[in-house]
Amino acid sequence: MKMSTYFAYLTRLRWIKRWGLMRNTYNENVMEHSWEVSVIAHTLALIKNQIFNGHIDANAVAVAALYHDVTEVITGDMPTPIKYHSPDILQSYKAIEKLAGLKLTALLPTELTTQLQPLLCHESISIEVQELVGIADKISAYLKCFAEADAGSKEFQTAADELLAKISASELPEVDYFMKVFIPACGLTLDNLMKVRG
Repeated sequence: MKMSTYFAYLTRLRWIKRWGLMRNTYNENVMEHSWEVSVIAHTLALIKNQIFNGHIDANAVAVAALYHDVTEVITGDMPTPIKYHSPDILQSYKAIEKLAGLKLTALLPTELTTQLQPLLCHESISIEVQELVGIADKISAYLKCFAEADAGSKEFQTAADELLAKISASELPEVDYFMKVFIPACGLTLDNLMKVRG
C-alpha cells in the first residue's frame, strides 16, 4: 500500500484564509466556509424537495458543496474583485482550477480516482446541483459580510448589500424560504437566541 498525500493537502484548507483584501474582525478559512456552504446547500435541497415538490439528491448537493472550493488548497483564495475583473482573468483562473483539481486527483490511490475526480475537478455536476451550491456559497458569504458589518466593519457593508441583492434576485422558492425562515435569527445575540422558541 503506497502512501498518499491527498488527505494531508485537504487538511491544509484550514490555513487558506478568505477575504484577503478586506480588513476582517475575525478570519474565515476555506475549510469552515466549505462546511457552512454544504449545510446551507443541503438545507436548500431539503426545502426544495419537502416544501416545493422538488426531486434533487440532497446528499449529492451537500457533497458537491463540500468540495466546491477544494482546489483552493493549491491556488489559494482568489478575491472576487480580481477573479471577476475581466473575462480573461476568469477564464485563466478556471483553467488553473482545473489543473489544481487534476493535481489533487493524481495524489489519490487509483481505486478512488473514479469517484473523486468529478468532485475535485467539478465535472459531471448537474446544473440544478450547481445552482444550489452557487446560491449557498453566496448566502455563506452574505452571512460573513453581515457579521462583519454588524461588528462595525464598514468595509463589508457594500459586499453585504451586493450579495443580498444577488440572493434576492434568485427565482428559486427554496432560497426565499431559507432567507425568511433562517437568516433573521443570525443577527441575534446568544441570550436572545435562547429566548426564541423554535
